[in-house]
This record gives sequence, structure tokens and C-alpha cells, in this order.
Amino acid sequence: MQRRQVSVVIPNWNGEALLPTCLDALQRQTFSDFETIVVDNGSVDGSLDLLANVYPQVDALSLPQNRGYAGGCNAGLQVARGETLVTLNTDTEVTPTWLEELLGALECHPEAGMATPKVLLWDDRSRLHTTGDYVRTNGIPDSRGVWQRDEGQFDDQEHVFGASGVAPAYRSDMLRDIGLFDADFGSYCEDVDLSWRAQLAGYRCVYAPRSVLYHRVSATGGGPIASFHVARNTIWVLAKNVPSTVWRRHRREMLSAQWERFVEAARAWRGTAARATMRGQLAAVVGLPRFLGKRRQIQATRRVDDGYLESLLTPS
Repeated sequence: MQRRQVSVVIPNWNGEALLPTCLDALQRQTFSDFETIVVDNGSVDGSLDLLANVYPQVDALSLPQNRGYAGGCNAGLQVARGETLVTLNTDTEVTPTWLEELLGALECHPEAGMATPKVLLWDDRSRLHTTGDYVRTNGIPDSRGVWQRDEGQFDDQEHVFGASGVAPAYRSDMLRDIGLFDADFGSYCEDVDLSWRAQLAGYRCVYAPRSVLYHRVSATGGGPIASFHVARNTIWVLAKNVPSTVWRRHRREMLSAQWERFVEAARAWRGTAARATMRGQLAAVVGLPRFLGKRRQIQATRRVDDGYLESLLTPS
């Protein structure tokens, strides 16, 4: 079967210690028709020297400052030449057939604009980190199978809501249609936002269970910064993407979920993560006018009906 050319884009920020494992695993792929682009987000460690001296076959794109995950990925995607575009975290180790199986799932599902692999925990490879994203009717996104032991319960190739940002594959035609990651998100939930936009435009997501990799969870993030961005960006995702009819049907659940998040953070306000969550929700409200403006364009180009969207949501 003839393969299309692929681009693998890896955003990096001070990942000198992580890059060798990530890049060495890429060199062992059974599918080899791909280019690798490492986008350096203003690192101050030896990342660029490592790439120049040890991995000269990798295309290094150096940015003067950290644009976050979304901005870094976008910079790489804009120069990528592949017909299929894959973004990959530095804190991962892919198995040899990871890319072949990911592409195979897209080939089997022409209706899908994106594919997502099976991601296992780095330090306990019998447990799952994600088998794709889902969204509850209260608007809160999550990872399928997170922390569960991998016992074959997610071994079927199937449609899911969205592709996890750890190692998704996107058709370049789809990204030209709906746009790249929203750079205003910085990091966290930018993958959920893109999946929402893809689904609204009629592009499905396929889960590829035989495409496997291992992820060092929070090796490149976490803490109060993550708490702030998750709280803020979750609200922005809903403001941009949830159609009015779906919002009216589930608004009590969605508002309640946000209120519960605020109350829980307020009760633990002495903790830095809790205070970051509250700041994130406030920042989301301040930024709502800008995202409601983006909403108008997204909803104007929607191609699917309410029934289809309801079928994507998981009861809270």
C-alpha cells in the first residue's frame, strides 16, 4: 500500500534530557517516509547543540521565545511538507510500529480527519494514560481509560471524540480547512479545542489501538501553571465551540461543573494550584469577548446536526 509523506512536529522547551529517547525511537520506525521537525521554544539548555551535533538529520526550527505548546506546534506545522501531520511530545517513547499503525487507521477511515494512538504510562507500562479524548455533557474533557490497567478493554479500532495532544495525527487537508491550534490557549486543552472544531466541520477521529507509545506524564508540565491553563482554557473551549442548542440543553450541568471547580479551589485556597485555578477561571471570563468573536466564525461553518453532536458527548 502506497504511503503518503508524513511530517512529525516535536515542540521542545529545555528538553535536552528528553530528546534522545524521543528521537532515537523515531529512528526505529517501520514506516520511514517522514520528516522530523523539532521546534525549539526558546530553550536555554543544550537542546539546539544536541540537535546539531547528534541529530543533524532532524530539521530544527529555533524560536526566540516560548510560544507554548500550541504556538510551537503551529510554527512547525506551517513549514511541514507532509500530507499527514503528526505532533509528538518530547517526553515520549514510541514503539516501532507506532507511526505505521497510526497512518493505517487513517487509511481505513477516509471519513476521519485525525487519529489518536494508545498511550501507556512510562513508569508503569501496564497502565493507560489515554486512548483518545472524550467530553462529558457538563463540558469537562477527559482521557479515555486514564490510569486503568490495560487489559484489552480498549483494543478495538473505533471512533472517539478527539485526539489526545500527546501524539495525534491530522490530515493536512483538514487543518487547512479548520485551522491550526489556537495559539491563545498557550498550552493545555488546545487539542480538545481542535477536536471540537474538527467535529463541528464533519471530520471524525479514529482511535488506533495498535499504535502504541509511552508517556512520562507531566515531565514537561504540570503544577500551578497547568492548573491555571486548564481552568481558563476549558471555559474558552466551551465558549468557542458548543452550539447554542447544545448549550441550552446542558447549560445547568456546564455552569454547575464550573461552579464546583471554583468552590473546590476556594476551599483549598492556601494551595498554589487552587489559587491558580481560580485565577484561570477569572482570566477566562475576562477573555470571553475575544472568544465569543471566534465562536461566530466557527458556528457559521458548522456542517453537522445537533443529534450527531449529542452522540459525541458522554453523560456526566
